Amino acid sequence: MSGTVSGRKRLIRITAGNLKNRTIPIAGHYDFFPPDCIGSSRRSANGENKSIQIHLDGLNTTVETDIGTDAGTGKARRHFRGRSWPRRFFQYHEIKPGDVLTLEKLASRRYRLYPCSGRATARHPSLPLFNERPRPKEFTAAEFFAGIGLVRLALEREGWRVTFANDICPEKAEMYRHNWPDDNHLLVGDIHNIEADEVPTCDLFTASFPCNDLSIAGAWAGLNGKESSAFWGLIRILKDMGKRRPPLVMLENVLGFLQSHGGKDFETALLALNELGYTVDAFILNAVHWVPQSRVRLFVVAKKVDAAGSRNPFAIESDTRPDPLSIFINTHLDVRWDIRDLPALPKPRLTLNDIVEDLRDDDAHWWNKVRSEYFFNQLSERHLKAARLMIARTTYQFATAFRRVRYGRSMAELRTDGIAGCLRTPRGGSGRQILFKAGKGKYRVRLLTARECARLQGVPDDYVINVPLNQALFGFGDAVCVPAIRWIAKYYLTPVVSALVTERRPFEQTA
Repeated sequence: MSGTVSGRKRLIRITAGNLKNRTIPIAGHYDFFPPDCIGSSRRSANGENKSIQIHLDGLNTTVETDIGTDAGTGKARRHFRGRSWPRRFFQYHEIKPGDVLTLEKLASRRYRLYPCSGRATARHPSLPLFNERPRPKEFTAAEFFAGIGLVRLALEREGWRVTFANDICPEKAEMYRHNWPDDNHLLVGDIHNIEADEVPTCDLFTASFPCNDLSIAGAWAGLNGKESSAFWGLIRILKDMGKRRPPLVMLENVLGFLQSHGGKDFETALLALNELGYTVDAFILNAVHWVPQSRVRLFVVAKKVDAAGSRNPFAIESDTRPDPLSIFINTHLDVRWDIRDLPALPKPRLTLNDIVEDLRDDDAHWWNKVRSEYFFNQLSERHLKAARLMIARTTYQFATAFRRVRYGRSMAELRTDGIAGCLRTPRGGSGRQILFKAGKGKYRVRLLTARECARLQGVPDDYVINVPLNQALFGFGDAVCVPAIRWIAKYYLTPVVSALVTERRPFEQTA
């Protein structure tokens, strides 16, 4: 280490040797760590060495490590145990010899590691940082269908302030309140029972309304289905607000929203926003650009317009507006569009290795031999071949799996590209994603933990999860990807609302 910033921080200068050997140097600063994390030359299963937790900024993951001793001399080693996580950290932040890192103590056994120059934030502004402090508040938002508060989590990290929230589910509201215990603006109840005068005037409405009736699983019941018809509750509130309507409204839903009833439901929703004095825009994001989860979602941003009406009515095919969406936009000219140019999406960088919890082999989360073998025998010939290739590797690799009914029987299907499948709500247990760890001639099987599901949604590790597992999985399976929402706020919501407020245009109102 290079020096002390304060009682809570130490500076670490990285040398060429550290980069080559994949080590974080700590010589001379053992007083910064609990004494019982320094001990055996090997990490033993009996807990002889007690671990500390280090959150790795940018990777959005927390590792458990300790400080071993030299088997010959018995002296403490000059670095933390483990080489794979320092390697990933160095690669992600493109650390070079002479670069300085900051190791910050958050609690007696919890630390945070980040480049002290702040390069991680500059290079990857959409990634959530542990304990990141929100910027000064400027714009306000109301979040409908708020769930466990991940839209709020994202907006606050982009300088917004949420002044109202609503969700019908008490279990999700419990998780929300655990993370914002001092706020009293969360209203639990049916959106159809909310009056417009209960909602404060603000700059943005967000609505991740239920997707159940907009997918195959919901039998394509559409916007008039039991769950997804909640959209009309939002429209009613907007209509009743009159001149107090927000300048921006953002909708989020599954891709089935675009396809439901041959596109008729999507058109109907957009026209309803048009009737309230908004032009509309639409784009598609996959969470895989920020986190190792394949999660495709459709977004709509509605903007108040002046008497000039819509602008930029045509869409060019791009990574945010692929062919099906751009065709829809360009063939529905009855809709008042206002298409905004968006930057290229970031290249995917994280894999499952970056988000899995480092659980010991004797951890209770791992399935026993009988249950693991049952899962293994459920693999089809193609997936069994992939599993055996993983087992034969000299290093551990992770894959995820879902159980599906194929040819009348339950089968397990592996995904081995380092990306998790889309998180689902665990209704009946079928939506619970399985983690397969294999290498060095063996394999282990378990379900994804609640914290791993949180990380797959880009949620920092300081997000409180103290509810039963299924309740947590339900909350995260129904939530949004935090860095994706941050990207939208940075490149769309904040610039647009800033322009609207600055220009002070006389908006057209429809009572």
